Amino acid sequence: MEQYNQRSPGNSHPAVKRLMKEAQELREATEDYFAQPLDDNLFEWHFTVRGPPDSDFDGGVYHGRIILPSEYPMKPPNIIITTPNGRFETNKKICLSISGHHPESWQPSWSLRTAMLALIGFMPTEGQGAIGSLECSAEERKKLARRSATYSCPQCGNTRQLLKEPSSAGPSAANREAKELAAQMIFTSETIKSQEPGIDMVTPTQPVATQTTTSNGEKNSTGGATPELPPRSVEVSSELRQRMQPDQRPSPTIATAVPMVLTSQPPPQTTVTAEPRPAFTIHGVLGLIDVRMVLNVFMIIFAAGFLTLCIRRVCFL
Repeated sequence: MEQYNQRSPGNSHPAVKRLMKEAQELREATEDYFAQPLDDNLFEWHFTVRGPPDSDFDGGVYHGRIILPSEYPMKPPNIIITTPNGRFETNKKICLSISGHHPESWQPSWSLRTAMLALIGFMPTEGQGAIGSLECSAEERKKLARRSATYSCPQCGNTRQLLKEPSSAGPSAANREAKELAAQMIFTSETIKSQEPGIDMVTPTQPVATQTTTSNGEKNSTGGATPELPPRSVEVSSELRQRMQPDQRPSPTIATAVPMVLTSQPPPQTTVTAEPRPAFTIHGVLGLIDVRMVLNVFMIIFAAGFLTLCIRRVCFL
Protein backbone atom coordinates (compact mmCIF):
# COMPACT_ATOMS: atom_id res chain seq x y z
CA MET A 1 0.00 0.00 0.00
CA GLU A 2 1.26 3.45 -0.91
CA GLN A 3 2.00 5.74 1.99
CA TYR A 4 0.61 9.26 2.02
CA ASN A 5 0.88 12.02 4.57
CA GLN A 6 -2.30 13.96 5.15
CA ARG A 7 -0.21 17.07 5.72
CA SER A 8 0.85 17.05 2.03
CA PRO A 9 -2.16 18.51 0.18
CA GLY A 10 -0.05 19.12 -2.91
CA ASN A 11 -0.15 15.45 -3.92
CA SER A 12 -1.99 15.09 -7.23
CA HIS A 13 -3.38 11.60 -6.57
CA PRO A 14 -7.20 11.76 -7.16
CA ALA A 15 -7.99 9.68 -4.09
CA VAL A 16 -5.82 11.91 -1.90
CA LYS A 17 -7.82 15.00 -2.79
CA ARG A 18 -11.06 13.20 -1.99
CA LEU A 19 -9.78 11.87 1.34
CA MET A 20 -8.34 15.23 2.34
CA LYS A 21 -11.76 16.77 1.77
CA GLU A 22 -13.48 14.08 3.84
CA ALA A 23 -10.93 14.46 6.63
CA GLN A 24 -11.76 18.16 6.75
CA GLU A 25 -15.49 17.42 6.93
CA LEU A 26 -15.08 14.82 9.71
CA ARG A 27 -12.55 16.70 11.82
CA GLU A 28 -15.13 17.41 14.54
CA ALA A 29 -16.61 14.51 16.48
CA THR A 30 -20.35 13.99 16.86
CA GLU A 31 -22.31 12.00 19.42
CA ASP A 32 -22.77 9.12 16.94
CA TYR A 33 -19.54 8.83 14.91
CA PHE A 34 -16.00 10.11 14.48
CA ALA A 35 -13.20 9.19 12.06
CA GLN A 36 -9.75 10.49 11.17
CA PRO A 37 -6.86 9.11 9.10
CA LEU A 38 -3.53 8.09 10.53
CA ASP A 39 -0.82 10.73 10.46
CA ASP A 40 1.46 8.68 8.20
CA ASN A 41 -1.15 6.91 6.04
CA LEU A 42 -4.11 8.68 4.50
CA PHE A 43 -5.51 5.36 3.28
CA GLU A 44 -6.04 3.93 6.78
CA TRP A 45 -8.61 5.54 9.04
CA HIS A 46 -9.69 4.80 12.59
CA PHE A 47 -13.34 5.36 13.42
CA THR A 48 -15.64 5.17 16.43
CA VAL A 49 -19.42 4.73 16.33
CA ARG A 50 -22.07 4.60 19.04
CA GLY A 51 -24.44 1.66 19.17
CA PRO A 52 -27.98 2.37 17.93
CA PRO A 53 -30.51 3.11 20.68
CA ASP A 54 -33.40 0.75 21.40
CA SER A 55 -31.22 -2.23 20.50
CA ASP A 56 -28.86 -4.73 22.13
CA PHE A 57 -26.00 -2.33 21.34
CA ASP A 58 -27.50 0.67 23.14
CA GLY A 59 -24.82 2.42 25.20
CA GLY A 60 -21.94 0.68 23.45
CA VAL A 61 -19.05 2.47 21.76
CA TYR A 62 -17.33 0.52 18.99
CA HIS A 63 -13.97 1.21 17.40
CA GLY A 64 -12.56 0.00 14.09
CA ARG A 65 -10.35 0.58 11.07
CA ILE A 66 -11.13 1.53 7.48
CA ILE A 67 -8.65 0.40 4.83
CA LEU A 68 -9.12 2.28 1.56
CA PRO A 69 -7.91 1.18 -1.89
CA SER A 70 -5.91 3.53 -4.07
CA GLU A 71 -8.89 3.60 -6.50
CA TYR A 72 -11.19 5.14 -3.87
CA PRO A 73 -13.94 6.31 -4.31
CA MET A 74 -14.39 4.14 -7.40
CA LYS A 75 -13.87 1.05 -5.24
CA PRO A 76 -15.31 0.44 -1.75
CA PRO A 77 -13.31 0.43 1.48
CA ASN A 78 -12.68 -2.51 3.78
CA ILE A 79 -14.08 -2.23 7.30
CA ILE A 80 -12.57 -3.94 10.35
CA ILE A 81 -14.10 -3.84 13.86
CA THR A 82 -11.67 -4.04 16.77
CA THR A 83 -14.10 -3.73 19.70
CA PRO A 84 -15.87 -6.98 20.75
CA ASN A 85 -19.55 -6.45 19.98
CA GLY A 86 -21.35 -9.76 19.34
CA ARG A 87 -22.47 -8.78 15.83
CA PHE A 88 -19.20 -8.72 13.87
CA GLU A 89 -15.96 -10.61 14.27
CA THR A 90 -13.05 -8.53 15.49
CA ASN A 91 -9.93 -7.82 13.42
CA LYS A 92 -11.53 -9.26 10.28
CA LYS A 93 -12.87 -7.60 7.15
CA ILE A 94 -16.64 -7.71 7.48
CA CYS A 95 -19.11 -8.26 4.66
CA LEU A 96 -21.56 -5.41 4.10
CA SER A 97 -23.07 -3.68 1.08
CA ILE A 98 -20.63 -0.81 1.66
CA SER A 99 -17.50 -2.95 2.07
CA GLY A 100 -15.00 -4.43 -0.33
CA HIS A 101 -16.87 -7.73 -0.39
CA HIS A 102 -19.62 -6.15 -2.54
CA PRO A 103 -18.08 -3.81 -5.11
CA GLU A 104 -21.16 -4.26 -7.32
CA SER A 105 -23.37 -2.38 -4.84
CA TRP A 106 -20.88 0.38 -3.98
CA GLN A 107 -21.56 3.89 -5.28
CA PRO A 108 -18.74 6.43 -5.77
CA SER A 109 -20.98 9.15 -4.35
CA TRP A 110 -20.87 7.46 -0.94
CA SER A 111 -18.32 8.63 1.59
CA LEU A 112 -16.77 7.41 4.82
CA ARG A 113 -19.58 9.11 6.70
CA THR A 114 -22.01 6.99 4.68
CA ALA A 115 -20.05 3.87 5.59
CA MET A 116 -20.16 4.66 9.32
CA LEU A 117 -23.89 5.43 9.28
CA ALA A 118 -24.57 2.22 7.36
CA LEU A 119 -22.54 0.27 9.92
CA ILE A 120 -24.68 1.72 12.72
CA GLY A 121 -27.84 0.81 10.82
CA PHE A 122 -26.66 -2.74 10.08
CA MET A 123 -25.75 -3.60 13.67
CA PRO A 124 -29.30 -4.59 14.82
CA THR A 125 -29.91 -6.65 11.66
CA GLU A 126 -29.37 -10.38 11.21
CA GLY A 127 -26.01 -11.53 9.90
CA GLN A 128 -27.49 -14.32 7.73
CA GLY A 129 -24.15 -16.12 7.50
CA ALA A 130 -22.27 -13.20 5.95
CA ILE A 131 -18.48 -13.09 6.19
CA GLY A 132 -17.40 -11.68 9.53
CA SER A 133 -20.89 -11.81 11.10
CA LEU A 134 -21.73 -13.36 14.47
CA GLU A 135 -24.90 -14.73 16.03
CA CYS A 136 -24.91 -14.01 19.77
CA SER A 137 -27.66 -13.76 22.33
CA ALA A 138 -29.13 -10.43 23.37
CA GLU A 139 -27.65 -10.77 26.86
CA GLU A 140 -24.16 -11.33 25.46
CA ARG A 141 -24.41 -8.29 23.21
CA LYS A 142 -25.63 -6.08 26.05
CA LYS A 143 -22.77 -7.30 28.23
CA LEU A 144 -20.25 -6.48 25.49
CA ALA A 145 -21.86 -3.05 25.04
CA ARG A 146 -21.19 -2.24 28.71
CA ARG A 147 -17.61 -3.50 28.45
CA SER A 148 -16.93 -1.40 25.36
CA ALA A 149 -16.74 1.73 27.53
CA THR A 150 -13.30 0.64 28.75
CA TYR A 151 -11.88 -0.29 25.35
CA SER A 152 -8.69 1.55 24.39
CA CYS A 153 -7.01 1.74 20.98
CA PRO A 154 -3.17 1.78 20.86
CA GLN A 155 -3.23 4.74 18.46
CA CYS A 156 -6.39 6.59 19.58
CA GLY A 157 -6.58 5.87 23.32
CA ASN A 158 -9.90 5.42 25.12
CA THR A 159 -12.53 5.33 22.39
CA ARG A 160 -15.42 6.48 24.57
CA GLN A 161 -13.82 9.89 24.94
CA LEU A 162 -13.65 10.35 21.18
CA LEU A 163 -17.42 10.90 20.90
CA LYS A 164 -19.57 13.66 22.32
CA GLU A 165 -21.97 12.79 25.08
CA PRO A 166 -25.38 11.72 23.73
CA SER A 167 -28.32 14.03 24.24
CA SER A 168 -31.38 13.04 26.23
CA ALA A 169 -33.79 14.08 23.49
CA GLY A 170 -34.02 10.59 22.05
CA PRO A 171 -32.54 9.17 18.85
CA SER A 172 -30.58 11.72 16.89
CA ALA A 173 -31.08 12.60 13.24
CA ALA A 174 -27.97 10.61 12.38
CA ASN A 175 -29.48 7.48 13.95
CA ARG A 176 -32.66 7.87 11.93
CA GLU A 177 -30.59 8.40 8.80
CA ALA A 178 -28.53 5.30 9.60
CA LYS A 179 -31.66 3.15 9.91
CA GLU A 180 -33.09 4.41 6.63
CA LEU A 181 -29.75 3.99 4.87
CA ALA A 182 -29.38 0.38 6.01
CA ALA A 183 -32.92 -0.46 4.89
CA GLN A 184 -32.26 1.10 1.50
CA MET A 185 -29.01 -0.84 1.06
CA ILE A 186 -30.68 -4.12 2.02
CA PHE A 187 -33.41 -3.50 -0.55
CA THR A 188 -30.86 -2.62 -3.23
CA SER A 189 -28.80 -5.73 -2.46
CA GLU A 190 -31.85 -7.99 -2.69
CA THR A 191 -32.84 -6.36 -5.98
CA ILE A 192 -29.39 -7.02 -7.45
CA LYS A 193 -29.52 -10.66 -6.35
CA SER A 194 -33.00 -11.15 -7.82
CA GLN A 195 -31.81 -9.81 -11.18
CA GLU A 196 -28.99 -12.32 -11.43
CA PRO A 197 -29.86 -15.10 -13.92
CA GLY A 198 -30.52 -18.42 -12.24
CA ILE A 199 -29.51 -21.74 -13.72
CA ASP A 200 -31.69 -24.76 -12.97
CA MET A 201 -29.62 -27.88 -13.25
CA VAL A 202 -30.35 -31.50 -12.36
CA THR A 203 -27.35 -33.11 -10.76
CA PRO A 204 -26.58 -36.72 -11.62
CA THR A 205 -26.72 -37.65 -7.93
CA GLN A 206 -30.47 -37.01 -7.84
CA PRO A 207 -32.28 -40.05 -9.27
CA VAL A 208 -35.34 -39.27 -11.33
CA ALA A 209 -38.17 -41.72 -10.85
CA THR A 210 -39.84 -42.67 -14.12
CA GLN A 211 -42.76 -44.94 -14.84
CA THR A 212 -43.30 -46.75 -18.10
CA THR A 213 -46.21 -48.76 -19.43
CA THR A 214 -45.54 -51.93 -21.37
CA SER A 215 -47.68 -53.32 -24.16
CA ASN A 216 -49.31 -55.73 -21.67
CA GLY A 217 -50.53 -52.84 -19.48
CA GLU A 218 -47.98 -53.50 -16.70
CA LYS A 219 -46.24 -50.50 -15.10
CA ASN A 220 -42.48 -50.54 -14.67
CA SER A 221 -40.82 -48.00 -12.32
CA THR A 222 -37.13 -47.21 -12.51
CA GLY A 223 -35.06 -44.82 -10.47
CA GLY A 224 -32.17 -42.91 -11.92
CA ALA A 225 -31.77 -44.98 -15.11
CA THR A 226 -33.49 -43.97 -18.32
CA PRO A 227 -36.02 -46.62 -19.42
CA GLU A 228 -35.47 -48.26 -22.78
CA LEU A 229 -37.98 -47.18 -25.37
CA PRO A 230 -39.86 -49.78 -27.41
CA PRO A 231 -38.49 -50.36 -30.91
CA ARG A 232 -41.67 -49.16 -32.60
CA SER A 233 -42.77 -45.54 -32.64
CA VAL A 234 -46.16 -44.48 -31.37
CA GLU A 235 -47.89 -41.51 -32.87
CA VAL A 236 -49.74 -39.24 -30.48
CA SER A 237 -53.40 -39.23 -31.31
CA SER A 238 -55.62 -36.17 -31.14
CA GLU A 239 -57.63 -37.77 -28.35
CA LEU A 240 -54.54 -38.07 -26.14
CA ARG A 241 -53.60 -34.47 -26.86
CA GLN A 242 -57.03 -33.33 -25.70
CA ARG A 243 -56.63 -35.28 -22.48
CA MET A 244 -53.27 -33.63 -21.71
CA GLN A 245 -54.71 -30.13 -21.32
CA PRO A 246 -53.00 -27.86 -18.70
CA ASP A 247 -55.88 -28.27 -16.23
CA GLN A 248 -55.89 -32.07 -16.56
CA ARG A 249 -52.17 -32.83 -16.46
CA PRO A 250 -50.99 -35.21 -13.71
CA SER A 251 -49.54 -33.81 -10.53
CA PRO A 252 -45.74 -33.35 -10.63
CA THR A 253 -45.47 -35.45 -7.46
CA ILE A 254 -46.67 -38.55 -9.36
CA ALA A 255 -44.19 -39.76 -11.91
CA THR A 256 -46.28 -40.90 -14.90
CA ALA A 257 -44.31 -40.78 -18.09
CA VAL A 258 -45.44 -42.70 -21.17
CA PRO A 259 -42.54 -43.70 -23.43
CA MET A 260 -43.56 -42.30 -26.75
CA VAL A 261 -41.68 -41.31 -29.85
CA LEU A 262 -43.30 -38.49 -31.73
CA THR A 263 -43.08 -39.14 -35.44
CA SER A 264 -41.89 -35.97 -37.00
CA GLN A 265 -43.83 -35.24 -40.18
CA PRO A 266 -42.17 -33.06 -42.80
CA PRO A 267 -43.90 -29.75 -43.40
CA PRO A 268 -46.08 -29.58 -46.50
CA GLN A 269 -44.12 -28.52 -49.52
CA THR A 270 -45.66 -26.12 -51.98
CA THR A 271 -45.03 -27.21 -55.60
CA VAL A 272 -44.91 -24.39 -58.10
CA THR A 273 -45.93 -25.63 -61.54
CA ALA A 274 -44.93 -23.64 -64.59
CA GLU A 275 -47.49 -22.86 -67.22
CA PRO A 276 -47.22 -25.32 -70.17
CA ARG A 277 -45.83 -23.90 -73.36
CA PRO A 278 -47.78 -24.44 -76.55
CA ALA A 279 -46.64 -27.63 -78.30
CA PHE A 280 -45.80 -27.51 -81.99
CA THR A 281 -47.69 -30.29 -83.73
CA ILE A 282 -47.25 -31.50 -87.30
CA HIS A 283 -50.51 -29.96 -88.39
CA GLY A 284 -49.50 -26.64 -86.94
CA VAL A 285 -46.17 -26.70 -88.77
CA LEU A 286 -47.80 -27.65 -92.05
CA GLY A 287 -50.34 -24.90 -91.66
CA LEU A 288 -47.58 -22.36 -91.07
CA ILE A 289 -45.72 -23.63 -94.22
CA ASP A 290 -48.87 -23.37 -96.39
CA VAL A 291 -49.40 -19.75 -95.44
CA ARG A 292 -45.83 -18.87 -96.32
CA MET A 293 -46.09 -20.64 -99.71
CA VAL A 294 -49.25 -18.77 -100.61
CA LEU A 295 -47.60 -15.47 -99.79
CA ASN A 296 -44.55 -16.35 -101.88
CA VAL A 297 -46.65 -17.33 -104.90
CA PHE A 298 -48.67 -14.16 -104.61
CA MET A 299 -45.50 -12.08 -104.53
CA ILE A 300 -44.11 -13.89 -107.62
CA ILE A 301 -47.30 -13.31 -109.60
CA PHE A 302 -47.35 -9.67 -108.60
CA ALA A 303 -43.71 -9.25 -109.61
CA ALA A 304 -44.30 -10.98 -112.99
CA GLY A 305 -47.28 -8.79 -113.79
CA PHE A 306 -45.39 -5.66 -112.90
CA LEU A 307 -42.44 -6.76 -115.09
CA THR A 308 -44.75 -7.50 -118.06
CA LEU A 309 -46.33 -4.10 -117.76
CA CYS A 310 -42.97 -2.41 -117.82
CA ILE A 311 -41.85 -4.35 -120.96
CA ARG A 312 -44.99 -3.42 -122.87
CA ARG A 313 -44.54 0.25 -122.17
CA VAL A 314 -40.99 0.10 -123.37
CA CYS A 315 -42.00 -1.63 -126.61
CA PHE A 316 -44.67 0.91 -127.45
CA LEU A 317 -42.22 3.70 -126.99
